[in-house]
Amino acid sequence: MTAELEGRVAVVTGTAQGIGRAIAERLAARGANVHRVDRDTVDLSDSGAVEEFFASIGDVDILVNNAGGVGGQTHTPIDELTDSLWSAVIDANLTTAMNCTRAGVRSMKARGFGRIVMISSGAGRSVSLTGIQAYTTAKAAQIGFTRQMAHELGPFGVTVNCIAPGFVLSNPTTLAQWESYGEEGQRALLERIATRKTGTPDDIARGVEFFVSPEAGWISGQVLSIDGGHSLF
Repeated sequence: MTAELEGRVAVVTGTAQGIGRAIAERLAARGANVHRVDRDTVDLSDSGAVEEFFASIGDVDILVNNAGGVGGQTHTPIDELTDSLWSAVIDANLTTAMNCTRAGVRSMKARGFGRIVMISSGAGRSVSLTGIQAYTTAKAAQIGFTRQMAHELGPFGVTVNCIAPGFVLSNPTTLAQWESYGEEGQRALLERIATRKTGTPDDIARGVEFFVSPEAGWISGQVLSIDGGHSLF
């Protein structure tokens, strides 16, 4: 790999495993100085903690809002859904992205350069396979947030793009989901994917690598589905 990100400072959230870890490793391999953030280092839903973290690291060139997930939730019928279940998923996916963007963009605007990538989900463009209402809602909102931020921040030299991953076997939650389908369910899922295979964390990391590269300097406000062609159907 070439060191085309040499000297760039990157923040990647949700790096404890899976997609976030792969993104951090790929950006580091390209020469970026990567700050890895997960729930054990900073509570990203706490705006004060986020502001303190970004102040401690100084200027930021690249921000990848990957933190999220469902926090162990499974489908709950909407008429039984509690406020706490809803808020937990919204905070983990949407509030974290807003907090980090708000804090990180200050130095980007001041220096006239920045690259922000949101990691949404195919659920944000369609429906959640697990039926978690707040997850679909938060991931769809990330797409809207991407477009609004691209419009607002473009004049300051900051691009904002989004990746909507398909089914990626990336952590214990997705592995358990895959196993729960059984052989027939797995076959049915693969038949809805044009390439007939699930994705890997590195598939998503390569998309991030492109969005933050010099080659993508005139691309902003876009949503890229990396899903093996699942969104075709």
